[in-house]
Amino acid sequence: MTDVVLINPGASRTIYQDLSEDFSAIEPPTWLRMNAGWLRDRGFKIAIIDQDALRLTANQVAERAKELNPQLVAIVVAGQQPSASTQQMTGASEIAKAIQGTRKIMVGNHPSALPKRTLLEEDVDYVCDGEGPITIARLIEGVPPSGVPGLVWKMNGLSDIANQRAPLIQIDELHGDVWDLLPMSMYRAHTWQCMDGSQRSPYASIYTTLGCPFRCSFCMINVFQHSNVYRRRTPTKVVAQVEHLYKEYGVKTLKIADEMFVLDPSHYIPVCEGLSKLPFVDELNIWAYARIDTVKSDTLNLMRSAGIRWLALGIESGSSHVRDGAEKHLDDDDIKEVVRAIQKAGINVIGNFIFGLPDDTLESMQTTLNLAKDLRCEFANFYSAMAYPGSKLFDMANPDDLPKSWSGYSQHSHDTKPLPTATLTSYQVLQFRDMAFHNYFEDQRYLDMIYKKFGSSAVDHIRLMTSKRLSRVA
Repeated sequence: MTDVVLINPGASRTIYQDLSEDFSAIEPPTWLRMNAGWLRDRGFKIAIIDQDALRLTANQVAERAKELNPQLVAIVVAGQQPSASTQQMTGASEIAKAIQGTRKIMVGNHPSALPKRTLLEEDVDYVCDGEGPITIARLIEGVPPSGVPGLVWKMNGLSDIANQRAPLIQIDELHGDVWDLLPMSMYRAHTWQCMDGSQRSPYASIYTTLGCPFRCSFCMINVFQHSNVYRRRTPTKVVAQVEHLYKEYGVKTLKIADEMFVLDPSHYIPVCEGLSKLPFVDELNIWAYARIDTVKSDTLNLMRSAGIRWLALGIESGSSHVRDGAEKHLDDDDIKEVVRAIQKAGINVIGNFIFGLPDDTLESMQTTLNLAKDLRCEFANFYSAMAYPGSKLFDMANPDDLPKSWSGYSQHSHDTKPLPTATLTSYQVLQFRDMAFHNYFEDQRYLDMIYKKFGSSAVDHIRLMTSKRLSRVA
């Protein structure tokens, strides 16, 4: 008998529309892996069903779960980055309804952000408020609900009760090395990461740190810990994990999923030094997150020698006033200087920009688009400001301004509904975002740069990507 089946929900067609067919990444489920590894290390019999990778229907997932005959089913609701958790509720809800006859718990970023609401609205017996492993373990061991840390449950089917959270787990214990239970051949990188001809598959995503010390209003990264704790894995263990993935599964293309990998030099420098000494480092294609104010020019060459070929920068806005309102106190000249320094070191830049932050106007959003085009990053993500559960924006938002369905929190779904501003409706913000995307990627100067750097196949890919128009609800 299986102790617990952990399920990674997926509704990629709803979340990404036509982009799900080829352009979106399919990542190994990081938070599910971390729960699974901790449980297996302690002797629990676990199984994993990755609906997203296998493209199963909810009924097919339910059939597989039934065959495994578990004591408990854990539906782990966590996206490819923390703010993408809520949109995964679309698939999670369908799975919860399809699976009957066994106890069910929802775990992950979204359930921790809205634990009592999740328990009320979803067809599950329990919700976990917190990281998950300890809560799951105590349930499997038969501890009564009142004694299970982090459990949100109903007494006699009536009043809901939220137990005190479980303590945070040492991050080295959350290694997530359960690759043998995953369909490794099904995972693929984002297309932009491989514009240089690198392989999209096999692909892996790993964490080297958890948490973030910053307090950006649009982010809900710290929802598990209700604090700004920043936990670091032992660098040698990170390097050993990359080596294992390369030798056992042929993984050369990776994502470091940390919300802020380039933050603490005492952590990322030893990681990069260890990676740079691997005999196959020249084959690696790694991308990671950074901030303008955390990038140190004297470490960029080391990062490139460690196989890091892309850095994603949260630039957010071209307006200093809007950035300050989002608690990103950056200077335009600093932004340009850092982008150029990264590119000079041979690392590509993917710029992240947000339209519709609270102080945004049409003029300030145009300033953001102008800055994006001036920076000439190798790739760019254009987002609409979204009030994700667990973020400060969600707490501040008028409920009437929030999406009516969980899929509406996806940036690419048909029913996306970003926040309005004082001067702009939600749909005006979304229209500008979609216009900016095509304006940027269809600009001939940008395409010429891509041709010069990556060749004609990369340009063909960009043109194919922009030929797909997202359908939106007015």
